[in-house]
Amino acid sequence: MSAAAEASGAPESSGLTGWIESRPQAAFAAFLALHFAVWTALPALLYANLPLDLIEALIYGREWQPGYDKLPPLPWWLVEVMHRIFDADAAYYALAQISVIVAFVAVWATARKLVGATGALVSVLIIDGMHYLQYTAVKFNHDVIQLPFWGLAGYAFHAALKRGRPGHWALLGFSLGAALWAKYFVVVLAAPYVLFLLLDRDARRTLATPGPWLALVVALAVAAPHVIWLVQNDFLPLTYAEHRATVVRGWFDHVLHPVVFTGSQIFFLLPTFFIASALFWPRRNELAQNAADDFDRRIVTLLAFGPGIAMILLTALSGRGAIAMWGYPLWLYVGLWLVLTARTMLDLNRLTRLVAAWAAVFAIFVIVFAVNYTVLPLIDHRYRAVFFPGNTLAAALTQRFHDATGQKLDYVVGSMWDGGNLAHYSPDQPQVLIDGLPQRTPWIDLNDLHRKGAIVVWIGGDSAHVPAAFVTVAGDAEVGAPFDLPMRRGSGEVHIGWAILKPQ
Repeated sequence: MSAAAEASGAPESSGLTGWIESRPQAAFAAFLALHFAVWTALPALLYANLPLDLIEALIYGREWQPGYDKLPPLPWWLVEVMHRIFDADAAYYALAQISVIVAFVAVWATARKLVGATGALVSVLIIDGMHYLQYTAVKFNHDVIQLPFWGLAGYAFHAALKRGRPGHWALLGFSLGAALWAKYFVVVLAAPYVLFLLLDRDARRTLATPGPWLALVVALAVAAPHVIWLVQNDFLPLTYAEHRATVVRGWFDHVLHPVVFTGSQIFFLLPTFFIASALFWPRRNELAQNAADDFDRRIVTLLAFGPGIAMILLTALSGRGAIAMWGYPLWLYVGLWLVLTARTMLDLNRLTRLVAAWAAVFAIFVIVFAVNYTVLPLIDHRYRAVFFPGNTLAAALTQRFHDATGQKLDYVVGSMWDGGNLAHYSPDQPQVLIDGLPQRTPWIDLNDLHRKGAIVVWIGGDSAHVPAAFVTVAGDAEVGAPFDLPMRRGSGEVHIGWAILKPQ
């Protein structure tokens, strides 16, 4: 019997189980290739226009700032790198799937030591039932970029506690420090780890070794440049988080908001439970033997539920409503926990039913995605941002600026969406004075903007006058005749208001 089969408790067999156990890397690689190909191709084929998160990334990322007014800079930098290397929409969608795949690899590597190759693959198939890793992960953003660092942190934490190697502690520190550059949500990840080190009898022993302190030093070193920027800028991005969270209305919000958030996460986890049901039914008396001891089980339980519980408790203590999508990285190790808890012999019949359940969930996500962007637009006529005519908007207004001034378009004044689309799709690649607010774009020199001129753009509202929000910087802009542009796909059109701030 192979070592993997012994760890998973499954007997050697031909067919699917035998192939997985004899060539576990090949089986896992096939899954990764399928996932990457499908979820890169779907948005590349069906999204006519980049979604807001990517437009925002391209506007912020080109500035290469150590911090911005909303969120940490890492995902925006990465999108800019892909833009400069490939300059193709598919590259941004591929970047999202690379993030997902790194998380999968981290979970698989953790599970492989505990439940064997088959159990490791099952652990990943289970969590692939979450839309966080499929349908919604196509839009690369701060939620998606958390996944690889949270996955690596879980792998490193388990490996460091069990094997105590300096490299694992250093990887843990790097993952936590880098997670801060991804999203400030990292506190929800770090707090349970620290508490586990303090409260678990076996984990506490490591505090007498250099390992945890090495992890702390590495984490602080990686995070330091951005932390310094935060201090120098009075923690500016935290005001964005403050605005995103629901206001506390009374004592009942300390109960209601955590209940609502918990309910949303349970709902999102239902497909994973469906896939995992093959582990628990039908139940057999014979249990699988695996390599996990009690300490392993406690660590995996922490990885699976510690961050989620921390988030729920934080919501209860603050009373502030949490966004359901904040659950993105919380449940990466739930699949491994379910495999360890079930302790089921993964025979060919059980594995076949589990893979079939995963395939059904995967297919449903793919079909729903495809229908939402091909069939439904012909029926519901609902506005979809990914059908926005960003290319024709940019071509029209860039040409109008050229005709009026004879100069290259260097600046746009507008919202992140309106101005961002114009800036990204314009051949001149202008900078955007976001919302007409200099404090949101401190890298823009207003004197240079007035010297070179700008296009002011807005959608809807009074198209005969420059919006009040833009008057301070572009009050003397000459308003042009508004025009309509059809959406790239489906029905509907957008009404464009615009003005030219001529060079002075």
